[in-house]
Amino acid sequence: MKTGESFKKVKYKVAAFYNFLSILDKDIFLLKEELSELAKNNGVKGTILIATEGINGTVCGPEKAIIHFIEFLKQLLKISDINVKYSWTEKQAFRRFKARKKKEIVTIGLKQINPIKSVGKYIKADEWNEFLEDPDSVVIDTRNEYEIKIGNFAGALNPHTSSFREFPAWVQKHLKPLIEQNPSLKIGMYCTGGIRCEKATSYLIEEGFSDVYHLEGGILKYLEDVTPEKSLWDGECFVFDQRVSLDHALSPGSHTMCHACGLPISPEDLKKPTYIKGLQCEACVNKFTDSDRARFAERQRQIDEIMKRLPENSIWPVS
Repeated sequence: MKTGESFKKVKYKVAAFYNFLSILDKDIFLLKEELSELAKNNGVKGTILIATEGINGTVCGPEKAIIHFIEFLKQLLKISDINVKYSWTEKQAFRRFKARKKKEIVTIGLKQINPIKSVGKYIKADEWNEFLEDPDSVVIDTRNEYEIKIGNFAGALNPHTSSFREFPAWVQKHLKPLIEQNPSLKIGMYCTGGIRCEKATSYLIEEGFSDVYHLEGGILKYLEDVTPEKSLWDGECFVFDQRVSLDHALSPGSHTMCHACGLPISPEDLKKPTYIKGLQCEACVNKFTDSDRARFAERQRQIDEIMKRLPENSIWPVS
């Protein structure tokens, strides 16, 4: 992991945060306006989702600006603490700032699920290894297939979902029969920053499951608190910004992103004959029309031109 001194040499701080709390519908517009103004005045970029069930976002900017932003956010929400994880980057991780009103801050598509009312038991990052190695536990990765592909905890169940909306169907088809056959199993779940697995525990409790747990702060908190020597994490962690993935030091990893389909690309993927920069990767080689490809090619030409003229720009380059 990086030391405090080496972090000071990195220009931008990234804060990933969420909180399930009741927000009145009439207050959402005000929150959007206040946060947008704050971000504009302090050089902060990122994406924030606000719903009546809470707030979820990731922002990036100079360290002092991010600290101020999080403190101001807590004041707006009238809360003393917020679930936040920090990481670092040499270039701005976002292209703009967006604050959006949503029906859910993480979409499971079921109105009756209420994490404000009930969630599973939290497991601290430094206690997660013990849970992983417990033979009486089953661990589930609640992220999407493309995220799991680039990094995971060995032995965790992969629901093979392409979106969080598919998780309930997987539970009914696969997890419910497993627990019926092994009723003494403890269920543990994890995700990137803790929000999906927390909402997943609320769903399981609603469905009558007991002994439900989740990794507090998600993978990001685990990478922050657990040293590489003791870590059971394998690979990199996908993040939803221009960095694409983070290594164990919470620094940008080795993956880039396909500009055509938006999926992560490994260094090995770049060497495959199906890969054409900005136009296609192996995952999307048969997904687009010739007119799409022509449009992607023109976009990539413009990106290459900008990167050539402004090699020191603060925007993370796109593959």
